[in-house]
Amino acid sequence: MKFVNGFLNLLYPNVCGGCNSVIESPKIIICASCFASFPKSYEFLDKGNKIAQLFWGKIPLEHAFTSFKYVKGSSLQNLIYDLKYRGNTEVGRVLGVEIGKEIKDSNLRIDVVIPVPLHPKKQKMRGYNQSWFIAQGVQNVLACELNDTSLLRILFTETQTKKSRLERYDNVEHKFSIINPELLEGKHILLVDDVITTGATMVECCSILNKIPDVKISVAAIAAG
Repeated sequence: MKFVNGFLNLLYPNVCGGCNSVIESPKIIICASCFASFPKSYEFLDKGNKIAQLFWGKIPLEHAFTSFKYVKGSSLQNLIYDLKYRGNTEVGRVLGVEIGKEIKDSNLRIDVVIPVPLHPKKQKMRGYNQSWFIAQGVQNVLACELNDTSLLRILFTETQTKKSRLERYDNVEHKFSIINPELLEGKHILLVDDVITTGATMVECCSILNKIPDVKISVAAIAAG
């Protein structure tokens, strides 16, 4: 069996999704060099950080942060692209764990983590929701509830990638809905996504969630664009 595995590793080596370097252990998907190169972002408990400022005057939040800064052409960008478009969902879990560690170190209690939903049509096209895997990584660290059924995206929208700040807000306005809100009453929700750019999607999601009685909301993502 070891011989067979060794032969398969020669034909199909395990490579890092960030830099394509070969990784000896099949259980590791991001090499140590890439992890070390990711620029750290903003502290979870710093309510005045640059991510939190995106939401000032728009929605009330407990905390907002990202684990890393998003740099074009970086290994982190490659990994997020792998996660969203190449089916490398394990990247989401691994980087979700990093978000979970930051929150756990802050001693902040999160009751439920919710992934930003995709419209069913887009999820069918892609085959999965990348944010769900990030949420699962967070859940694994915090041992909290994962709810992917209460927050729904009810209208199909075009990709946000090449839109301006104003177009991003127009593109997501009134696109989300809540079912069974009683399941979230009185809870501290962590809403997670892959990248926060303008914050438009998060604002629209949180505007719906904030209608739930006695709810508290924090937001987090792998990176800030």
